[in-house]
Amino acid sequence: MRNATPLRPTRRPHRLPFRHPGTLARQRATWLHRLAPESLFHRIFDYLPDLTFFAKDARGRLMVASRRIYELYGLSDDQDLIGLTDFDLNPDSMAQAYTGDDERLLSGKVQVIERLELWFDRQGLPDWAHVTKLPLKDNRGRVVGVMGVLRPPDARERQFPAFNVLSQAILRLRHDFGGRLTIESLASECGLSIRAMQRQFQRVFGLTPQEFLIKTRVASACHLLRTTARPLSEIAAACGFADQSSFTQHFRRHVGVTPSRYQKASH
Repeated sequence: MRNATPLRPTRRPHRLPFRHPGTLARQRATWLHRLAPESLFHRIFDYLPDLTFFAKDARGRLMVASRRIYELYGLSDDQDLIGLTDFDLNPDSMAQAYTGDDERLLSGKVQVIERLELWFDRQGLPDWAHVTKLPLKDNRGRVVGVMGVLRPPDARERQFPAFNVLSQAILRLRHDFGGRLTIESLASECGLSIRAMQRQFQRVFGLTPQEFLIKTRVASACHLLRTTARPLSEIAAACGFADQSSFTQHFRRHVGVTPSRYQKASH
C-alpha cells in the first residue's frame, strides 16, 4: 500500500495546561455516578468470549456478571443472578475455596489473588481457567466487595505443576465421563496411585476424584436438561449414571431439586 499515509501520534504541546487533580476526580465521580447499572463496564465482557467477569458484594452475593456466567449456570436474567452465592452454584468444597479467597481480599490481607482453577464450560465439561480477583472499594476506600476475571491459561501457565499432574486426568474425565470410567483406571493411566491422585485432587480442587467425576456428570446433565427435551432415562445414561434412580439422587444432592423439576423450570 504505497499510497497509504502512515499514522503519526498527535502532537502535544511541550507543557500541558494545569489541570487540578481534585476537580478532575470529582468530574469523573459524577460521570461514573450517572451510568445506568445495565451500562456498567462489565457488559464489554459479553463481547470477549474467552473472558468471564463477575462482581460480588461483601456478603459474597453476585451483583453483576458477564453473559458467560449466565450460560454456565443456566440463568436467564438478572432476577435469576442477583443475590446468588458460590454455595448456591457450586459444591460446598469448591465454594469454600472461592470464598476463602474472597475473605482474604475483603480483610485487606492481600490486594490481588491469581490462581489456576478448574471451572466448567457451556457444555458442563471441566476446563481450566486462570482467575484474577481484586477488592472493590467505595468512595471512602472501604472494601465492599470482590470482582474477578476468568480466562483460559496461556502456554506458560500450562507448565504449572498442578496443571501437569492433573491435566491428563481432567482430559480423560472431560471426554469419557459418560462411560464406565473408574478412578482406578484413571489413576493407572496417569501413572499415579489412587492415594496420590486423591491427594492431588483434594489439594487443588477440594474434591476427591470420585466427587469430581460426579460433579462433571451432574453439570453435563444440567446442560442437557436445559437444552434438550430428551427423556430423563436417556440423559442419565448419556452422563454415566448407572440408572435413573442414581441420577436423581446425585442430581438432587448437588443441585437441590430433582432432574424433572429442573427440566420443567428450564423450558
